[in-house]
Amino acid sequence: MGLPTESQFHVLAVDDSLIDRKLIERLLKTSSFQVTTVDSGSKALQFLGLNEDEQSNPDQPSVSPNNHQVVEVNLIITDYCMPGMTGYDLLKKIKESSSLRNIPVVIMSSENVPSRINRCLEEGAEEFFLKPVRLSDVNKLKPHMMKTKHLNHQKQENPDQENQENQEAAKTQELQPQQQSNNNNKRKAMEEGLSPDKTRPRFNGITTVI
Repeated sequence: MGLPTESQFHVLAVDDSLIDRKLIERLLKTSSFQVTTVDSGSKALQFLGLNEDEQSNPDQPSVSPNNHQVVEVNLIITDYCMPGMTGYDLLKKIKESSSLRNIPVVIMSSENVPSRINRCLEEGAEEFFLKPVRLSDVNKLKPHMMKTKHLNHQKQENPDQENQENQEAAKTQELQPQQQSNNNNKRKAMEEGLSPDKTRPRFNGITTVI
């Protein structure tokens, strides 16, 4: 009973194609994952509680008062080519969000374009699957979700650790200008000690032959 099972993992699948959405949903449920499907990147952000217009309307709630905000998403799998917001755009927004950036993101595409694949992986995607997605592809998802669940568990056990690391980083940034000022003062003192006025008397007794 206490052992973790695949049904504890929740996957958010994003694809504008109904057929592809049904296919990935069936594959994920075959692997005993919980699945939520949406047909656009903007709806995915709304489900995750990150509205596109939240910066322009900071007083507006970013999620509806239903159950969206209490749903934990362990992985997002999204199509690359979608109207409006592409899968790459969705990936960037998730990785730019401090609250969502640890969620693994997997990109799907029917086109094998190396530059597109590399760009997504460099931006933080865990995997890039070519369509049609197969069960062997879905089997690669669990390790990424296990890693994230482990990190979240560590944060829950040590909630003050992240704050302590942030405070230490801030202190380091505050000390850097002071250390630079001290180094400049030392350099200035050394230069004054070796100024031409103090070294010139050594050459007073030397005559120059032309």
